[in-house]
Amino acid sequence: MFKIETNYIYANFKGMTTLRLKVYDIFKNRFNEKEAELVIEYFENKAEEKYAIKKDLFLTKQDKVELVEKIESSKTDIIKWMVAMWIAQMAAIVFIIIRK
Repeated sequence: MFKIETNYIYANFKGMTTLRLKVYDIFKNRFNEKEAELVIEYFENKAEEKYAIKKDLFLTKQDKVELVEKIESSKTDIIKWMVAMWIAQMAAIVFIIIRK
């Protein structure tokens, strides 16, 4: 399946990394090849599941852009409301002064 020659690892697996080969070799010494491959697949699937669960916690570039856009739009809305309230307060003050 794979062979080690002078610190180089040659594998005929697709996507087999050096770390995966080392772990595979460790498990192969304790189990047979099929069981070792099954254990490695189990750990890879578990890692993918954990990543999928926590993926929502990570902030991607697109999420960051959307967040910045929301903040900018909320700043604009706050300024609009502040100006509207300032005009309403001034109108109320003018009305009170004129009424006296």
